[in-house]
Amino acid sequence: MNKRLLTLVLVLAIILPVFGGLPAAAQDECDFVGEAVIGVIAPLTGDIPKVGESTVQAAEMAVDEINAECGLEIDGENYEVIIVVEDNESKAESSVAAATRLIVDEEVIAIIGPQSSKQAVPTGQVANDRETPMISPWSTNPNTTLDRPWVFRVAFLDPFQGPVDANFAKEEFGAETAAVLYDIASDYPKGLAENFRDAAEEAGIEIVAFESFTTGDTDFSSQLTNIIAAEPDVIFTPQYYNEVPLIVQQARELGYEGPIIGSDSWGTPDLLDLCGDACNGLFFSTHYAPDIATDVAQTFIQAYEERYDERPDDVAALTYDAFQMLFTAIENAQSLEREDIRDALASIELFEGVTGIMSFDEQGDPIKCAVIIQIQDGEFTYYDSACPPGFPPEDMGSEESGS
Repeated sequence: MNKRLLTLVLVLAIILPVFGGLPAAAQDECDFVGEAVIGVIAPLTGDIPKVGESTVQAAEMAVDEINAECGLEIDGENYEVIIVVEDNESKAESSVAAATRLIVDEEVIAIIGPQSSKQAVPTGQVANDRETPMISPWSTNPNTTLDRPWVFRVAFLDPFQGPVDANFAKEEFGAETAAVLYDIASDYPKGLAENFRDAAEEAGIEIVAFESFTTGDTDFSSQLTNIIAAEPDVIFTPQYYNEVPLIVQQARELGYEGPIIGSDSWGTPDLLDLCGDACNGLFFSTHYAPDIATDVAQTFIQAYEERYDERPDDVAALTYDAFQMLFTAIENAQSLEREDIRDALASIELFEGVTGIMSFDEQGDPIKCAVIIQIQDGEFTYYDSACPPGFPPEDMGSEESGS
């Protein structure tokens, strides 16, 4: 077994009992002349393994689907898509090393991932320096793509999400004061906490407490005591699904009865199991809502549920969109050369994916809508939408998608 296949099998074995390979019809009927090797960087171990699992499941499904259609067609010839998965262990240094291995040793044509901004920001520098296209599905920190023409993303940015959450706090709860609790050592929560603070103050909300902790902390009683003493109308905590239950439960135990709102990092189903009734009724902003899904999204959701027996979270949906964008760019470029793929990605003006319609600016960042989700009876339920002014375009048709 060669190194690439060994790496893939070992990594998938961590989270998947069986790696469903290419469908039989494609194996029998497709005359592949070569391979298109794509790297995937995901947190299979570390703090947020569910994110890694969703990443690989969506990647596997996207690849199997296109290979069932005889892969990528370039100049009339078919290329089989192969993925090489690297575990970044939820660590920045591991992610940088993974990207270097994929680019130098595996000679991938592009990288999907990393997901979290803490890993995506430094990894994006590696991809840009080594002139390899990279698409981060989930990273929302502006620095991931800033001044990096080889780096793209599918998620909206924190400077958009922060005002969405602040305006929701103002409009939904009539908030005049707010408190923020965030991880100061992680790019994503730190950046979003600052964006929320600035947007809240602009909206006339006084920030009465701005408390921080460090990655790995599990006791937030000191920070929450300070927050509760400041009597905020709402608490905003842009933390990951493994941290939110501890924060919410400790806040309730200390006597806080007001609303707690969050961000797209909440949107993994494990949060529901970990938080239980304590999170019932809370709100967070995210990328899509399965219960109001478009036809494109419904097709994806149905296929994902049939394959994995679970509803796809936003990480899975965004990862699938990242693959579809990459496939579109490759077929538009009619090339497997990294530079041609990068140019084709940069030329995409409008794209309709599972997570909605998006257009792209000069940084490779999407302009798209956000949704507000409420946790109700153990389910993520659509509550509201928030879109940039004038978006999405009213006259967008299917022919423009991926143009």
